[in-house]
Amino acid sequence: MAEASKVAQADESSVELGGYQQELKRTLGSFQVFAISFAFISVAVGIFATYDDVLQNAGPVGLWLWPIAAVGQVLVALVVAQLAARIALSGSSYQWASRLANPKVGWGFGWLTFCYLAIAVVAIDNALASQAIMPLAGMQPDEGTARLITLVVLLIQTLLAVASTRIVSMINASAVGLELALVVVVAIALVIAVAVTGHGAADNLTSRGVTENAQDYFTVGGGLMLAMIMGLATLVGFDAAANLAEEAKDPYRSVPRAIVGSVVAAGLLGMLFLISLTVAIEDIPRITASGSPVAAIMHDQFGPVMERVLLVAIAFAFFGAGMVVMTACSRIVFAMSRDSRFPAHRLMRRVNPRTHTPVPATILIFVVGVVLMVALPGAALLKLITASTILPAIIYGATIVLYLAVRRRLDRKKGAFDLGRFELPVAICALVWSVVSLFVLVAPAEALVPVLIVVGLLLAGGLFFLGLLIFDRGALETEPGDVSVFRH
Repeated sequence: MAEASKVAQADESSVELGGYQQELKRTLGSFQVFAISFAFISVAVGIFATYDDVLQNAGPVGLWLWPIAAVGQVLVALVVAQLAARIALSGSSYQWASRLANPKVGWGFGWLTFCYLAIAVVAIDNALASQAIMPLAGMQPDEGTARLITLVVLLIQTLLAVASTRIVSMINASAVGLELALVVVVAIALVIAVAVTGHGAADNLTSRGVTENAQDYFTVGGGLMLAMIMGLATLVGFDAAANLAEEAKDPYRSVPRAIVGSVVAAGLLGMLFLISLTVAIEDIPRITASGSPVAAIMHDQFGPVMERVLLVAIAFAFFGAGMVVMTACSRIVFAMSRDSRFPAHRLMRRVNPRTHTPVPATILIFVVGVVLMVALPGAALLKLITASTILPAIIYGATIVLYLAVRRRLDRKKGAFDLGRFELPVAICALVWSVVSLFVLVAPAEALVPVLIVVGLLLAGGLFFLGLLIFDRGALETEPGDVSVFRH
């Protein structure tokens, strides 16, 4: 009991050292913190949404790029965990850069993260509507209907996120538990089904499928390189736990472990799921041409009833992932606003005294979603969602550069996560991987418009940044709390 009290006091002091009052409620245990990062990654959701791209661009053999992406992202996660073990404040990379570099650099991290998360919420919920809810309801593909369903889902998630962080964590933990069971059970069941019926083949694992004669298969930006995007688009968001560090118990240990553990678990489970799916393909051209190859494979192997049961489970995983992203995004808005560095910061920093949640910041994410759904035509929305895969690569690369620049000056907390003598080689390898992954994302010709969108988001943020420099320079020159406590 005394030990628990000491841990709780240390958790509270981490916020006070940052110059803030403990306004958010610490309700998240170790598994719930892990579930936040794992739900954001969401193996089932990521593979469900991108497996068709792999089949179309690289063929089934493209699945072997997944472990390469997984190892690279684990390296990045290890570096991110090093920073999370030293500064346990809402806002993750925004706080790290603000306190270890300067507030101006931190603002850039915060703006990029806000843009990425706000777009990601819409991307996940729109995929939930079109890929799971509408097929379950027997609806024909229709963009207008999908957008309407997306708005309803966004509203429900907003109400739940506003009501209580505990409710969010309970739903999320349930979704993660279901997803873990789903991936393992489906993988095993698919292998058994193939062995019993003979519908499928191990040779699929080395087949190029419909891309057998593609001339640009091995070129820069060609089919094989495009298949890497499945891993890069899925194995991201593991730092979501750090965005909720002020609501986690024992954050100096639980948050870093969640960051690394979620990527490792997702990488292993994803590989198992991909191998079983690929082996279970009976007709590669037909599955490749289907609108949802994962659902088509399940329909072939298990029949329509089991397919619908699995779609329900995947829909729940989609919903949990979207809610986690919304919550993480609201914490970035809250963290920047209490430092007077976000538009309408006096409103966005408010925390409801009863629910202990940043209500205006959460509602803002819903409003952004509504604007994107109503204002953007289909092609523009798709390009915007594609742009959201580039943003985390930039953020992670910049975070690694930050860590390499300040690592010698970082304080080391007793009992906290620490790579020790391996920190430098891990960080260098992670930086090399980040450069490679960013190149993979921007090299294809199709990436031109998404890259321009990212530039546009940076320019929009730059205008607000310029306004701060002119009208409220003090907000970008001072940092709350004792910054020296995070360094030697």
